Amino acid sequence: MLRRFLFLLLPIALLAPTLHAASPEVDAGWILGKLAHPAPMRTQFVELRGSRLLKKPLRIEGEYARPAEDTLVREVRVPYAEVSTIRADKVTIARGKSSNTYPLSRAPQLAGLQDSFGALLAGDRARIERAFRLEAAGTRERWTLRMLPKDARMAGVVRDIVLHGRGAELRCIETQPAKGDLQRTLLAGAAVSAAGVDDAARLATLCRGDAAR
Repeated sequence: MLRRFLFLLLPIALLAPTLHAASPEVDAGWILGKLAHPAPMRTQFVELRGSRLLKKPLRIEGEYARPAEDTLVREVRVPYAEVSTIRADKVTIARGKSSNTYPLSRAPQLAGLQDSFGALLAGDRARIERAFRLEAAGTRERWTLRMLPKDARMAGVVRDIVLHGRGAELRCIETQPAKGDLQRTLLAGAAVSAAGVDDAARLATLCRGDAAR
């Protein structure tokens, strides 16, 4: 269940437009200012889940939506149909006619992740830095923001989260669980460019800001 919850907390600042200005180096404050984005919002995603048991990563496609400030919806369309909704302190997972609701209190470290991503959307740097150590790199044309959990319980779930963007567009999130394989989620323009692309190396290139070759 913890692994499933983790993927619900990934999408942030999904629909900001790409900038085309000059490209000085960026710091965490500049990136966080661009990631702040009010509801409502939505974007398609392509998620790649690695596993040593699979010859290639499992590919999941769908849409993230944030209809209200306290609500995040993840709709999976391929290869199965599932809708997961985080609202306030609960998560509801619906498949077909079946629906189950769980309190986030069952996973307090993930409730902390949810709070931190809410702070990202609000542009609240002080609250974010209470939970994560931030490492920014790159320019305004291509940047990364690495987030390292400070809380030991949170670090027991995820080792780090790396955001990849161009200008004001968040294009990809790479999450390294404390145990297991890297999980990659392409968003917005990167997800659009990933249509029809199956090669893992090309998808990784798209995630990090280049065109697929």
